[in-house]
Amino acid sequence: MQNIIDRFISYVIIDTESDSSSKTTPSTKKQWDLANKLVDELKTIGMQEVTIDKNAYIMATLPSNVDHEVPTIGFISHFDTTPDFTGANVKPQIIPNYDGKDIVLNAEQNIILSPKYFKDLLQYKGQTLITTDGTTLLGADDKAGITEIMTAMEFLIKNPEIKHGKIRVGFTPDEEIGRGAHHFDVEKFSCDWAYTMDGSQVGELEYENFNAAGAKITFKGKSVHPGYAKGKMINSMLIANDFINELPKGETPQETKCYEGFFHVHNLTGSIEETILELIIRDHNKKKFTKRKELIAKIAKKINKKYAKQFGEDIVVAEVKDQYYNMKEKVLPVKHIVDIAEKAMKDLGIKPIIKPIRGGTDGCQLSYKGLPCPNIFAGGHNFHGKYEYVPVESMQKAVDVIIKIAELTAITK
Repeated sequence: MQNIIDRFISYVIIDTESDSSSKTTPSTKKQWDLANKLVDELKTIGMQEVTIDKNAYIMATLPSNVDHEVPTIGFISHFDTTPDFTGANVKPQIIPNYDGKDIVLNAEQNIILSPKYFKDLLQYKGQTLITTDGTTLLGADDKAGITEIMTAMEFLIKNPEIKHGKIRVGFTPDEEIGRGAHHFDVEKFSCDWAYTMDGSQVGELEYENFNAAGAKITFKGKSVHPGYAKGKMINSMLIANDFINELPKGETPQETKCYEGFFHVHNLTGSIEETILELIIRDHNKKKFTKRKELIAKIAKKINKKYAKQFGEDIVVAEVKDQYYNMKEKVLPVKHIVDIAEKAMKDLGIKPIIKPIRGGTDGCQLSYKGLPCPNIFAGGHNFHGKYEYVPVESMQKAVDVIIKIAELTAITK
């Protein structure tokens, strides 16, 4: 497994943090540093048709080694890391034969990765963990996925006795800011279906995700000297607070799980004259998703009616924009692609954990662009922060799953 460790570390020490405020693709120049390295490495291990376009989308081919016609499949991962937490100067720590106790990530700052809080750690007692040093994220999301795809392709190239059809590989920028699939050329990728290697713990297999929308709500007000404000001042911040209080209680991210949808207020800035509220809307069920968007309009209408005479125009302006949709609608008609991944795991003694994604991946957007694309585990935990870690054994199992899917696809009629 040393080759997995070495490869993974060579990726995570390169800062590839994306930037949602940028208008370019990739959103940060530093993503090119890893992108160019990956191109060179794909060529070195023997992949063919290696390309990188002007937006840093990488594609490569492993030709079929069977003489009968089989589907062309793909494996996809993203090389950017989230802007939620710094990815600069990552210093990975290797913890061999984890003993199940607290891991001191940073003694100076007293940052501890503890199984008392992160109970999943206990699953990996006796295994080799790669952690942060407590000052950055790790980047297993999704450099673990890239490591696994690259390692699996190298293994298949070196072991031609393992039969497989044509395999396409794709590495993308800017997934963490929701743009990973925006410039992905599905026609050029030319696959019957693909898998993103972007899940978490061993066994995860996902083909359902949220329907998603974002809302920007502007509240207008009137500023008057507070000593003379009776019946005249309208404080837009308080109107925004009234709006938030109209949202259903208990339907927030921290109070929901599984298939339960939510409203998530993530930004609020304002003054007396104007306040802007930003929130996201999520639901797996399309009808419930529509009702959630309608509720935003209903609350705005109610407040506007209340202040119509005093303000003279709409005091609340709500803009709601869809972001992505549940890939289940596109994957169910070709459910056999999930069945193949499930069988691959079972054949390897891995218990499949089939559950909905409480979020979105490149795969959901790609599915709506014509490339059905379920999501498979990459092995990491506690993404987007200093407590992120990945067991090396989990990455090896993901490599094994990729290889087994390739084998099964080659014999699938």
